[in-house]
Amino acid sequence: MQQNTVIRPVEVGGRSAAQSAARNRTSHSHLRDLVEVLSEHPAGLRRWSVMRAMRSRRELEGREVPQKFEDEIERAFRNRCAVESPPGTPERDNRSALFYRPKERAGEVWAVYADRAEAWLKDYRDEPA
Repeated sequence: MQQNTVIRPVEVGGRSAAQSAARNRTSHSHLRDLVEVLSEHPAGLRRWSVMRAMRSRRELEGREVPQKFEDEIERAFRNRCAVESPPGTPERDNRSALFYRPKERAGEVWAVYADRAEAWLKDYRDEPA
């Protein structure tokens, strides 16, 4: 007797594996674009200017600008941003951080560690597709 088998997608934290993989690719793409945009501005850029540059890049390349685009970019930045430890707390290990907020600049300015960005981009380009 033959049984009917239903194949269900693997769930990962409430998402299917395919949805998670697509989100990771999108996040990685945003991260690459963010590194490239900030690498062109060694002193950093205000958040607003970063978003404008990121939107322009996507539009020029004919890529869609998702509805929650700025949220996704901000998340990518914060996930890889160096964190300054408050006085009296242990220092956080920031060696893997790609981004930082320049202390000498007022406002919401984002910058990239040039040497880390260069190494990260090299690794990114060497990854198999």
